[in-house]
Amino acid sequence: MIIGGTSGIGLALGEHYARQGAQLMLCGRDIGRLDGHPLAADPAVQRRAVDIADRAAVDAAVMAFGAAGLDLLIVTAGQYTDAATLALQPAAGLPVLATNVGGLCLAFDAAAAIMRRQGHGHLVVVASIAGLLQDYPTGSLYSATKRAAIAICDAYRKALAPFGIAVTTLVPGYVDTARLRELNGGNATRKPFLQAQAKAVRRMADAIERRAERCVFPWQLHVLVRLFNCLPLGLRQLRRK
Repeated sequence: MIIGGTSGIGLALGEHYARQGAQLMLCGRDIGRLDGHPLAADPAVQRRAVDIADRAAVDAAVMAFGAAGLDLLIVTAGQYTDAATLALQPAAGLPVLATNVGGLCLAFDAAAAIMRRQGHGHLVVVASIAGLLQDYPTGSLYSATKRAAIAICDAYRKALAPFGIAVTTLVPGYVDTARLRELNGGNATRKPFLQAQAKAVRRMADAIERRAERCVFPWQLHVLVRLFNCLPLGLRQLRRK
């Protein structure tokens, strides 16, 4: 089951698992995005409209798909807003928090209830390397929510390990998705160490297969983030975005 599976990385992961013959449910707020896509005609693929911030919708979807068992839940759903929008519309941050933090917990809780009963399962979230930035005074709300997602996964991993449930946190850098291009005027090539979506998805699928606790990539950007975190606070304040 992939929540956020109607576009971008979520859809690409769905394509990967469909090629392996998996039974899938692809969820998103707008399932019309899948109209005309080959997966829409695949009898092994279910589609369901789900807003991850809606507890009732998440619970119903997980129960419907997981009635016969649930091996893997992947959460790629996320929202973003920039500082300029927040300055003019403070309430614009609420959907970001509800989706990136609250929705993640709702989805994990619903899936974990089934996985505990069956004695196995795997929870996965796609976070962001931006969430590894520490004490970053000018960081975005998005970065803060991804930092929270990483910490949430650490907590769930500890709590669910006795039930045979693994938790994997995928922490990619910049991936050349349609959404990233949209946020950058149609061209994301200036982003450091930009990764092709297909390559990033292969890396994620491998980490999921290994049931890795955390997968941070590319290593070059990970090194830069770690070096940035070592800088004095005054120097970190100089970087705006």
